[in-house]
Order: sequence, then structure tokens, then C-alpha cells
Amino acid sequence: MEPEHNVSSADNGKTVAIISYLSIVGWLIAYLAFHNEKKTELGSYHLRQTLLFYIACFGVYIIWSVIVVAFLLSLSLSLAGLAWVLSWVLYIGVLVLWVVGFIGAINGEKKPIPFIGEKAQSIFKGI
Repeated sequence: MEPEHNVSSADNGKTVAIISYLSIVGWLIAYLAFHNEKKTELGSYHLRQTLLFYIACFGVYIIWSVIVVAFLLSLSLSLAGLAWVLSWVLYIGVLVLWVVGFIGAINGEKKPIPFIGEKAQSIFKGI
């Protein structure tokens, strides 16, 4: 007879939290496959954070793309070079924010992502 493997609420919440950071598809899987059936406080917390994180990243990407195109259309190589450098700074900043949130999820902590974590909790209360 094989032993039953019961997943505790904390483990399930941690699984939802970790999967939600993997991508937008990961977020959907975490929400639809795991979170809908058994909501946990930890899972909800990280789902709210990652949702706002993905929305903010998309918005920043759109705005930054418009700025870069404007620099390129100005045909100024110095402005285009500056845009390239600032793009890397922006990408590294986004990566750092993602890593902070992901480490919190791995550790099972409700640690907010800097700049957006607390706002996400109030905007997406229903998750």
C-alpha cells in the first residue's frame, strides 16, 4: 500500500507563489490550476504581486519602446547610444525586482517587491 501524499496549504501556496513568477503563462497556470481550487494567503499575495509586476513591465516596455524609436528617428547616434545604455539599466532593474519577489516566493515569505508590492495588494484584493 502506497502512502498518500497530502500537500499542505503552505506547500500549495508556495507552489502557486513560485509558479506565478515563471512567466505570464506560469501566472495563469498558478491561478487557474492551483489557486482556484484551494486559495491560500501566500499564493494570493504572490499572485497579486506578479500580476502588477507583469502589467508594469508591459507598460514600461511600451513607453520605453516609444522613447527608443523617437531617439532612433532623431538619427542622433549619441541619443541612440544613451537609449541603449539606459535600456540595460532598466532591464537589470526589472531583473532585480523579479529576483527579490522570486526569492520571497521560494522562502515562503510575503515580502513585497520594491515599488509595486504594497500597491498590488490593495489594487488586486479579489485575488
